[in-house]
Amino acid sequence: MRNKIGSWLLRSMEESNLQLFSLISIWISSKIHDSRALSVKCLKSLGDEFIKDQHFTIRDFVEAEVVFLQVLNFEIGISNVAFIFLEEFFIQFKGVAKVGGLVSFEACMDVMDLLYEKEETSLLFSAPRSLAASILVASYVVTVPKQQWEFPVLPWVKFVTSYKEEDIVEKVKDILTHVFEPHS
Repeated sequence: MRNKIGSWLLRSMEESNLQLFSLISIWISSKIHDSRALSVKCLKSLGDEFIKDQHFTIRDFVEAEVVFLQVLNFEIGISNVAFIFLEEFFIQFKGVAKVGGLVSFEACMDVMDLLYEKEETSLLFSAPRSLAASILVASYVVTVPKQQWEFPVLPWVKFVTSYKEEDIVEKVKDILTHVFEPHS
C-alpha cells in the first residue's frame, strides 16, 4: 500500500483539516449505518457552512475519505466501502484480462465522484459491492474502445460477485444515465 502520510491533508494539522476529517467520519458513518448515506453534495454544503478557513472541493472529500481510511488501516469495523471493493475489482480485472489495462482507474473515480454528487444516486451506495462492480463495468464501457471489447466482462463480474448480470446491467444503465445527463 502507498504511504499516504505525505498527503497534503496530513502535512499540517490545521483546524480546517481536522474539521474536514470530522465531516469524513460522519460521512463514513452514514454509509455504514444509514439506509440512505449522505451525498457528497450535502457533505460539501456542510463543509462550506462550517469550515470558513478553507474551501474544499468534492474531490478533496473523496481523497480525505481514502486518507482517513488508510491512516486507520481500514480498520473501522466494516469492509463495505465502495472504494475498497472498486480498487479490489480493478486490480483483479487487470490481472485476468489484457483489456483490463485499458480501463482507467481515474475514470472509475470520476464516475464515483459524480454519483456522490446527488441525493438520488446515494441509494446506490447501500450496496457498495455491486456498486463497485457496476462502476467498473461502466468505466470499461466508457474507456475501452468498442473494437477491443473482447473480454466477457459481465460474466466475469457475475463470477467474481455472484450478482446477476441483469442486476449489474440495470445499475450500469443508471450510472451511465447519471454520468451523461446534462448537469445544471
